[in-house]
Amino acid sequence: MMKKEQPRVVVIGGGTGMPVLLRGLKNLPIDLTALVTVADDGGSTGRIRSEMAIPAPGDIRNVIAALSDAEPMLLDLFQHRFSDGNGLSGHSLGNLLLAAMTSITGDFYDGIQEISRVLNVKGDIFPISNQNMTLHAKFTDGTYVCGESNIPKANKKIERVFLEPNPIKPLPNAVRAIENADLVIISPGSLFTSIMPNLIIPQIDVALRETQGKVVYICNVMTQPGETTGFTASDHIQAIQNHIGTGCVDSIVVHNEPIEQSIRAIYAEENAEPVVYDIEKLVDMGLEIIEGDIINHSNKTVRHDKEKIAKLLFSIIDK
Repeated sequence: MMKKEQPRVVVIGGGTGMPVLLRGLKNLPIDLTALVTVADDGGSTGRIRSEMAIPAPGDIRNVIAALSDAEPMLLDLFQHRFSDGNGLSGHSLGNLLLAAMTSITGDFYDGIQEISRVLNVKGDIFPISNQNMTLHAKFTDGTYVCGESNIPKANKKIERVFLEPNPIKPLPNAVRAIENADLVIISPGSLFTSIMPNLIIPQIDVALRETQGKVVYICNVMTQPGETTGFTASDHIQAIQNHIGTGCVDSIVVHNEPIEQSIRAIYAEENAEPVVYDIEKLVDMGLEIIEGDIINHSNKTVRHDKEKIAKLLFSIIDK
């Protein structure tokens, strides 16, 4: 008897939201692929990029750690960040290993595959592109900023983001993964600096529009200062549509429980607030709305609960 093929699930994203999601998904009976942004330019990642002219390793490193089944001590070592020492200060060992493996193999993608093998990673990890790229933003006042880490600091309303050099070429494996997926998940995270750099790469929008799988966007629970201040759920979707057109997202996952006042007060100090889920407008945009209690209530900050969100997403596949 032939073994039943597992559903193919692709997660697109970066930043801090994606690893949480992947930790929940990796133990499910699915064929999992992570497509990760390489536009980060802050800290250790930025220094390595400028010195070696390679795509950003930081978000890839965090995804490798999330999907690895290696011994905890080995993962602690991989994620270790040096606090002092001349040239090493601030560097993550994982970033250095990715840079070293890129040098050894001669290719960033090959370096990722080798480290994934050593750390016993579950699923596939693909950079959305194999090129060194820079994210730019145009603000509604007509000014521009260069560099992913500088965009939120400007604290202005973002009109659009774009990548240079132009055109950026997607990794062919990333495009094929979307085309062949049963479910594509756009992860929570910084909308303009972690999520959008993946979506605006040529061919990715076409693959999202033409895939036979359902494309689901997991909406952020809180707004983000300098990126999505005052944004409703439909504003998040509208921003995506403004960049890559309509027909790329089928469904949106929203959190449907109140955020505790004590937690709201902490975020209010940073000019952040719960995202308003304007359900009627989302319906008017033709989106399926998937609601659930998807955060970890034991945290003092708002974080998605890996088990809850994985269970909810698996129920979509299982339909």
